[in-house]
Amino acid sequence: MKHTVIIGNGISGITTARHIRKRSDQKITVISAETDHFFSRTALMYIYMGHMKYENTKPYEDWFWKKNKINLLRAYVSNVDTNTNTLHLSSGETITYDNLVLAVGSKPNKFGWTGQDLPGVQGLYSYQDLETLEENTTKHKVTRAVIVGGGLIGVELAEMLLTRNIAVTFLVREGRFWGNVLPKEEGMLIGRHMLEHHIDLRFNTELEEIIAGADGRACGVKTKDGETIDCQVVGLTAGVSPNIEFLKDANIELQRGIMINRFLETNISNVYAVGDCAQFHEPPKGRRPIEQVWYTGRMQGEALARTITGERTEYKPGYWFNSAKFFDIEYQTYGTVVPQLNEGEEDFYWEHKGGKKCIKVVFNSTTRRFVGLNVFGIRMRHELLDKWLREERKVEYVLTHLKDANFDAEFYARFEDEIVAKFNKEKGTNVRCKPRSWVRIFG
Repeated sequence: MKHTVIIGNGISGITTARHIRKRSDQKITVISAETDHFFSRTALMYIYMGHMKYENTKPYEDWFWKKNKINLLRAYVSNVDTNTNTLHLSSGETITYDNLVLAVGSKPNKFGWTGQDLPGVQGLYSYQDLETLEENTTKHKVTRAVIVGGGLIGVELAEMLLTRNIAVTFLVREGRFWGNVLPKEEGMLIGRHMLEHHIDLRFNTELEEIIAGADGRACGVKTKDGETIDCQVVGLTAGVSPNIEFLKDANIELQRGIMINRFLETNISNVYAVGDCAQFHEPPKGRRPIEQVWYTGRMQGEALARTITGERTEYKPGYWFNSAKFFDIEYQTYGTVVPQLNEGEEDFYWEHKGGKKCIKVVFNSTTRRFVGLNVFGIRMRHELLDKWLREERKVEYVLTHLKDANFDAEFYARFEDEIVAKFNKEKGTNVRCKPRSWVRIFG
């Protein structure tokens, strides 16, 4: 009987395991040094904030794994020998495999800052990071934290700390929030929203070093401008990197991540990679070489399971999509919306007078083809927007049928008429926003 070993029990690894089991009776072993069972990583913040307990973050009951004959092993893999198909564990034990799936995730970035390994300095990625944060903020008198890096994880950490009445200073290298992802208008909107939550937001500010106190713990940071900011916790949230150091002698091709083709195959015939750690030689059209997103990990796991069970399947993710939450403002993005417009593209931006809702539509200036959309504070229907992208609809069509895309609850205010009126005024068009089509949505 073939034995597939999966290193990593996040969404990518577990989806691969589940779908292999649906399609075959081969032996499956999932190895993780993080936790005994698969849990929702995006729910870590809610455990800290007291909204959930750890057991509530596990999508499957503990008995699920034994019933489905998926062996779970809590262990750390220290070395992979691809010549003998053998994994060496830190305990001294070894495990052999027929197929190996690397779903080893990421780790928080560190850039060689002085003091980056001091007690009180941490990232927020793993369950262990959550435990460390709990210890850092309960066993020590903490009045202020400094967060380095303006991305989604940093916002989550800030929201978590504020629930414990810990003041937050946020250092952002760019001139606006999440400047390497969001265009100017959206970045400024989120920046204003963070100020409303009493975050001390410092743009164009870079970390120089982390200062140690007499007890050896972090007691402050120094910026490249020479300013010293007192704090007791430092959150390093300047992105993440694939967790691949233990593979450097495994004969597996590595760059920033584990190099794979469109079938999620590495240069070793029976070794595959999925999720945060995987880097495409040639990414699918319109996608990034590394995509550290929950749903892409799930899709990769499903595709790989087919390949491992005899139906070689290319990973085809379709158009880019992501969603997140900045405190109480929800964010969705579809297609291609980049900080600076690509050549030949044009955009349209509408923002509600309350400053917490906006929409940006990007389209080709010549063909008028709809290219992408950002939306904050209004929920949109993923299936419909993806359909419009696939059908290469013109921007006027999207605005005409915008009401169909709205996914807010029944009594939420609607802004489509206002959005279309502004589009017409700015672009010199005469788009008419059609009434919502219930047949289109539910038929």
